[in-house]
Amino acid sequence: MQFPRCLLTLLVALLPLGLLHAAEDFLPGAKRIVFLGDSITHGGQYVDDFELYVFSRFPDRKLEIIDVGLPSETVSGLSEEGHAGGKFPRPGLHERLDRVLAKTKPDLVFACYGMNCGIYLPLDETRFAKYRDGILLLRKKVADAKAQIIHLTPPTFHHLDARPTPGPDGKAPASLLGGYNLVLDQYSAWLLEQRSKGWRVIDVHGPMNAFIEEQRKTNPDFVFAKDGVHANDAGHALIAEQIIAALAPADVAWFEKLKASLAANPKGAELRKLIRQRGRILCDAYLNDAGHLRPGMGKGLPVAEAETKAAELEKQIRPLAAEFAKSVGQ
Repeated sequence: MQFPRCLLTLLVALLPLGLLHAAEDFLPGAKRIVFLGDSITHGGQYVDDFELYVFSRFPDRKLEIIDVGLPSETVSGLSEEGHAGGKFPRPGLHERLDRVLAKTKPDLVFACYGMNCGIYLPLDETRFAKYRDGILLLRKKVADAKAQIIHLTPPTFHHLDARPTPGPDGKAPASLLGGYNLVLDQYSAWLLEQRSKGWRVIDVHGPMNAFIEEQRKTNPDFVFAKDGVHANDAGHALIAEQIIAALAPADVAWFEKLKASLAANPKGAELRKLIRQRGRILCDAYLNDAGHLRPGMGKGLPVAEAETKAAELEKQIRPLAAEFAKSVGQ
């Protein structure tokens, strides 16, 4: 899906100046980047898009990107009664975080939590406090590991059945999303408020809200996710766009051209497949190596073997990425 240029321009204009800098200053000092989050991050399409951008735009940078998102996870440590049909409670990030940081040794962490943290119930101060406490502890542990952290606001919950209907007066509701998304609105707002304290926070929640509401003016049934949670490729693409726009705003248009070039060339699908394969190998290996309490996950290769296979794939990825980058130009 190609996002309207006017909307992308608006979203970039809304970004905080503290996150904007020239492309040549892209994530200075970062060599290993780790993505933490729940099933949306584990799904990883937005991480793949980000890695595609990095490989193509910065061919001389040796950035290693590792996705260790875990399905069902919360940063709050909470779980609803009967989760997964009573098979297992939601895993909490802090059960595994120390091990993850020790195993991955990141320079930079992207963290995207919130979707599961309110456990799909109305806003409650006790649950909200658990979320805030979990985020604060995450920041402390990342700092103790001598790494930097960038937060992503939680993606949008937008199940069609959850949205409010017009009132008796026939007027449309203030938000076309409503339901549990109103909880995520509050979680996102709190994260964004922390920018005033120097936190690096990239907003994906607000842009997803805005895009869905704009689409529903002409297509009332528009969704990124049929289940309201797990966005399709277009939803993940919007998340990746926001990350790139926050870190290197001048590159948003360049990345759109790159994706168009990939879509028009059979080699584009090959490049995306290689990046996906590399990311999944590393994800499974590091999840297994650090350990977790989520049943039903793949075992993964030993880390050393996974790193070797990832390096072999990278030898195929880099020339392809450079080829496409050259076709796009500056």
